[in-house]
Amino acid sequence: MILEHIDSPSDLRTLSPEELATLAEEIRVFVVGAVTATGGHLGSNLGVVELTLALHRTFDSPRDVLLWDTGHQAYVHKLVTGRRDAFTHLRQEDGLSGYPNRSESEHDWVENSHASAVLSYAYGMATAFELQGTDRRVVAVVGDGALTGGMTYEALNNLGHSGKRVVIVLNDNGRSYAPTISRLSLSLTHLRLNPAYVQARQRIRHLIRELPGVGELAYSGVHGLTSALREVVTPHTFFEALGIRYAGPIDGHDIAGVEQALTNAAAWPGPIVVHVLTQKGRGYAPAEEDEVQRLHDVKVQAAAPELDGPDAPAGAADTVPSGGIARVGAPADDPALTSYTSAFTRALLLHGEADPRIVAITAAMPGPTGLLPFQARFPSRCIDVGIAEQHAVASAAGMAMTGLRPVVAVYSTFFSRAFDQANLDVGLHRLPVVLVLDRAGITGDDGPSHHGVLDLAQCLSIPGMTVFAPSSAPEVEAMLATALTLEGPAAIRFPKTPSPAVGQDAVGTGLEARKVRSGDGTVCLLAVGKLVAAAGEAAARLAAGGIEVTVWDPRVVSHPDPAMLEDAAGHRLVVTAEDGVRHGGAGMFLADAVRRTLPVGGAPPTVHLGVPRAFLAQGRPERILARLGLDADGLVRAVRDALDTLDAPAGGLPAGPDGRAGTR
Repeated sequence: MILEHIDSPSDLRTLSPEELATLAEEIRVFVVGAVTATGGHLGSNLGVVELTLALHRTFDSPRDVLLWDTGHQAYVHKLVTGRRDAFTHLRQEDGLSGYPNRSESEHDWVENSHASAVLSYAYGMATAFELQGTDRRVVAVVGDGALTGGMTYEALNNLGHSGKRVVIVLNDNGRSYAPTISRLSLSLTHLRLNPAYVQARQRIRHLIRELPGVGELAYSGVHGLTSALREVVTPHTFFEALGIRYAGPIDGHDIAGVEQALTNAAAWPGPIVVHVLTQKGRGYAPAEEDEVQRLHDVKVQAAAPELDGPDAPAGAADTVPSGGIARVGAPADDPALTSYTSAFTRALLLHGEADPRIVAITAAMPGPTGLLPFQARFPSRCIDVGIAEQHAVASAAGMAMTGLRPVVAVYSTFFSRAFDQANLDVGLHRLPVVLVLDRAGITGDDGPSHHGVLDLAQCLSIPGMTVFAPSSAPEVEAMLATALTLEGPAAIRFPKTPSPAVGQDAVGTGLEARKVRSGDGTVCLLAVGKLVAAAGEAAARLAAGGIEVTVWDPRVVSHPDPAMLEDAAGHRLVVTAEDGVRHGGAGMFLADAVRRTLPVGGAPPTVHLGVPRAFLAQGRPERILARLGLDADGLVRAVRDALDTLDAPAGGLPAGPDGRAGTR
């Protein structure tokens, strides 16, 4: 096995073309086996094997900086930079991150795995190297989907204007951007990148310009002719209109060809795009044919899928698309398998049938956010704006102004990109836009860039925003029905984790809170969203120990039910729990509402349980929540500690690094 002897990029430079081809196949077998065992991103990494090998053979990482936009395409990069053995714990707690991670390797630079951002990093690094007088290259690998994000264009504009030396590798897998390809354009690409050709052309132009009497006219004619020829025989390159050289397209699976292009591009004195064509999922037929991206993010299954070829790992199993629930052996109609996302899908279809004003908008996530069925049923009313959350929300504002009822479905973590638009374009104008924030709270194996812990604090800070937090999948359906009747903006946030199975009697209505359990007036627990289940379990355990706890599901955090507030104010202690940031989050918002129901100084003390001000690494969601004291054990412990402190002579409430804090 060649792969067993690859511990650093330098090991790649001694390999023959035949050995490189063998290594590429070994890497594909390894990636399929690793992703099957732990879960992870499959298709994107199978598609960049040869490209990654060529990059590391051409450039000297980490002296030369390799940046990966949407870092889930960096598994091969991790393999060839000495992390092969760590793949047994890929995306596991305290294991190998599914994205570049600065603490893992000096070869990793950027941990932000949100798409369309890396060219901004590249511009900044190239500027710094230039100011320092350091001859280091910056190489940014971006997917074709990144070209749908506005930040990409802002960075391209700055790169072209400044002339900074950055090699931009456009990894085009044909799923969203596929220019016309011909032998002529490929041949011209090799010619135009050749340094000898470039130098000779510049010398000829200089000589023509010096011709007595006709120099400028002759120069203009030659320049115009070559420019016109370039537009005819190559793809229309708006890159060059921005001042960025363009080369391509190039077969991204031809290692020698990619190396030649990269070597020549490295000699270019300014920014340059090297456009490579790759096949997402290459080498594994199900991933190659995965048109709806079900194998984009593979969940753990009982056995491994088979890779084509004699060295493929044994065993086979179905894979689960991102957003699905991987519970092996459970029947499809098991109510415990209901996901919040699927409930949203059903509800949106139902309302879409009844109201033609309803339109759905997403930012390159129609599948994971549950919009594909709506898209199939109402193709003209489902809009994918690409990786442009800002544009998604601003355009929704325009639609709402003109009579439509837009529903914007994005991941909670990506909502941060559109906060300004939600605040000033939607909120300021009091427009009826419904924001559906999937993957809210602790998401688990994707790490700090994907936990959706800010949305509650963000949405609660927008005047007039109605913020719903469903505690079960059926609540999503009830809340969407209510949100679509409001005259102003609304947000519905729900987690990635499975929904508990509940009966219809556990589903609220309208803007009312729901009383889950009655206590004896000692402790009132206000649990937000998915933490209602943990609160119910904690209350049962506390009751067994003689402490009767009242539990409320606020449902609509932004508009606390007066009945809930009055009840909470009559307790000796109020505890709030949420899977969002504690500081400025739902708990503090609700506690403030409780205090306002009573005279100054008359409100009960409160303890807020939530996510601390920290970046949380990947791990199983339930383990992360347990570590933060946001499971049933943590709630039981917090209630007992708070009561013990209240009963102590000195009084006061606990505060600690686990996200708990008390106020009076």
